[in-house]
Amino acid sequence: MTHMTPTTRAAVVLGVAVALTAGLAVAPARAHAAPVDPSSTSVTASPTTASSPPARSSKSAERAIAAFTSRGERGSTGAPVSPDPASTSVPSVPSVPSVPTVTTPAAVSQTIRTTPTTTLFRGGLYVDPAGEAARAATTLTSEGRTAEAAAARTISKQPVATWLGSWLTDAQLVKKIDGTVAAAEKVGATPLFVTYNIPNRDCGSHSAGGSADNAAYLRWNSLVASRLAGHRVVVVVEPDALTLISNCPEQTSGREATIASAVATLADAGVPAYLDAGNSNWVPPQTMAARLKAAGVDRARGFATNVSNYYPVESERAYAEKVSQATGGARYVIDTSRNGRGWKGTWCNAPGAGLGVVPSVQTGTTKLDALLWIKTPGASDGECNGGPAAGKWHASYAVQLVANRATG
Repeated sequence: MTHMTPTTRAAVVLGVAVALTAGLAVAPARAHAAPVDPSSTSVTASPTTASSPPARSSKSAERAIAAFTSRGERGSTGAPVSPDPASTSVPSVPSVPSVPTVTTPAAVSQTIRTTPTTTLFRGGLYVDPAGEAARAATTLTSEGRTAEAAAARTISKQPVATWLGSWLTDAQLVKKIDGTVAAAEKVGATPLFVTYNIPNRDCGSHSAGGSADNAAYLRWNSLVASRLAGHRVVVVVEPDALTLISNCPEQTSGREATIASAVATLADAGVPAYLDAGNSNWVPPQTMAARLKAAGVDRARGFATNVSNYYPVESERAYAEKVSQATGGARYVIDTSRNGRGWKGTWCNAPGAGLGVVPSVQTGTTKLDALLWIKTPGASDGECNGGPAAGKWHASYAVQLVANRATG
């Protein structure tokens, strides 16, 4: 963070006081996550080699606090509403030489940790009418594949996270973020993003890739943070990154510190983040809690479990509550996208799996913030159990997920 003059410090203290006065307390199976279908973009170059688009101007400390506070007042409460697809269009993005670091106060982190879920997700979760499932439905309909199109259309009606990674150039990344945020704000809903670009991603397995090195990753993360700053959004940080330390320690040395730096940048931008924490059948709670602490969970909203996996909500809540207690009360979210039939013996395009309960924001007394569809149901985990490459739409699998979906 840059040095602040006494006048700026006074403004920070005043901004925090105003926010608080207003009441804003704004082995085992892998949790493998596949990237967004690379075929949905025309360029797949890594953002480390692409030209950098413009970032939003850095905010003063007082403006950052005011922006986060105002996010809790935008939109209306209630179920998410699908916007007009035309609202996703955004202007072309010119190029500039560099991405400035977002410099907003660390005091915002406490606001992020204490904000009620009804404020954090005010307006409901955003349903993207141009999301991956919706695009698949359009394509399948044009090919006359009626049953597969219907399954994709069923999935497209639910709020699903937007994944960000190395399959997008910097210009495409900015367009994706800005377009999604603008469309969500038009209907007053809260969009969910996933960052998935850590170096040595997926230990070189089906979803291999990511940034070239830690420096490139942190520059990329700064770009993401600069586009999200000042908006009501939620981010899940790097599925599998901390859990895979158990699987490929030689490829993940120092990863906690890298994620901690990325989380700090998001927090300084006023962005609530959930660090991925695997699932109930992978890393023991105490071990995962130690990794989360080292990765900066104290600057984040909390952590996420069951991303891209199949374990029942009850199992995940029991696991997450132990992790929460060991991390000083961190809050959490659970991915229910494919857990409608529970664990099926494999993480990769598991036969017999079904959609889980639809996403919802929780308002109970536990540390559970929301049940979310973080993984895109219907997107392949990789070339396993008859699936295409990771991130490609697996039409027949989507049909199975819908047929086996949870009821109630």
